[in-house]
Amino acid sequence: MIRTVKTDDIIKNVKEMCIEANHYLSKDMDIAMKKAVHTETSELGKKILNQLQENLKIADEEMIPICQDTGMAVLFLEIGQDVHLEGMSIEDAVNEGVRQGYTEGFLRKSVVRDPLIRENTKDNTPAVIHYTIVPGSNVKITMAPKGFGSENMSRIFMLKPADGIEGVKNAILTAVADAGPNACPPMVVGVGIGGTFEKCAFLAKKALTRSVEERSDVPYVKELEEEMLEKINQLGIGPGGLGGTTTALAVNINTYPTHIAGLPVAVNICCHVNRHVIRTI
Repeated sequence: MIRTVKTDDIIKNVKEMCIEANHYLSKDMDIAMKKAVHTETSELGKKILNQLQENLKIADEEMIPICQDTGMAVLFLEIGQDVHLEGMSIEDAVNEGVRQGYTEGFLRKSVVRDPLIRENTKDNTPAVIHYTIVPGSNVKITMAPKGFGSENMSRIFMLKPADGIEGVKNAILTAVADAGPNACPPMVVGVGIGGTFEKCAFLAKKALTRSVEERSDVPYVKELEEEMLEKINQLGIGPGGLGGTTTALAVNINTYPTHIAGLPVAVNICCHVNRHVIRTI
């Protein structure tokens, strides 16, 4: 049965999600940050984590963004194949929601119209939008503002099949070690393995929106996530890059079929706020 969804509802929800994501830490990240205070072994590391907790508390109580870089709006839309969208185009609706959210929410506008001319669009549009058509009659929206301190530290490795899982492990550790303090640790590490050049990057980005409390349901991937988290936390980068045992809060890995001649690996790093809000209309 076809269900009509008005694009005005898309605008309203995207607007609210932009503001929510930038002011309140998601539940899974809040739990992970609180746990880290107790498990961190470095005294300086504990101090930094406590300062971050205080920052989050002030942001919550005084309605201040949890990070001054309120990010480029990245949205994942899973649109049911039985949905009829009524109103303006879906892309225009999403961008209107972002425009309203960033303007009315007094969030920093960080998007430039051209990557080389660098003229600010003054409303944080356009957003980066990923669309997927899925079964059903709902529209699931995932809003994930991405700051560029951590985004700039992300990497793609086009490995050879012979590099195997050890090559993948080395790529992940190399990306995190090279990022060091620049990704505002403790970080969340999203990894995409397989597909093509652009598909593995999408997989890594989407992995950041998965709860940090949830592990992959693929046994070997789950083991790889746990091993990489342990090894990353042995690098000694620590909270704020000032040393310690909490460099990452989670490593989330997504995989996809690939070509016999390739082994693409993307590592998309996110800072300690790892903003994401999910709603279903």
